[in-house]
Amino acid sequence: MVARPLIFYPDPRLNLCAEPVAAFDATLRTLAQDVTDTLDAAAAAGLTAPHVGVLRRLVVLRPVPGGPATVYVDPEIVDRSPERAAAREGSVSMPGVSEVVERAISIRVRFRDLDGVARDATAEGFCAACLQHEIDQLDGIFWTARLSRLRRERVLKRFAKLQARP
Repeated sequence: MVARPLIFYPDPRLNLCAEPVAAFDATLRTLAQDVTDTLDAAAAAGLTAPHVGVLRRLVVLRPVPGGPATVYVDPEIVDRSPERAAAREGSVSMPGVSEVVERAISIRVRFRDLDGVARDATAEGFCAACLQHEIDQLDGIFWTARLSRLRRERVLKRFAKLQARP
């Protein structure tokens, strides 16, 4: 398949909610493979269909470089631990900047696989943070929205400076 072009901040599509997947067919499989190829080309841990301009609820996660990729179709968090941890996050759609974000340390996710079969999974640590980050993106919540106003403004200024460089 092929790595697709990424969309970049401040593209308004990054703030739109993705639509549920309607058909579990060859088109969905192609999209999943293209998102996986784009994830690999970007050397990212997770990527969504909206990152490549397709507003469908599809996440590909490969938290361990070289490890297996998992495709989550229509994922939803059904439970999260009250314990939280802070870790540095960023986005392929806003390259060059990152900031510390606090998220639940473990979650339970309900989703469908590429055949439309309902699945349930738990995730902890880095994998849980990645899934929460990507599911936020499906909900139109760009990662900077999880920052305080002051930290968000600092990230946006750093990003603007990077973009202004020749």
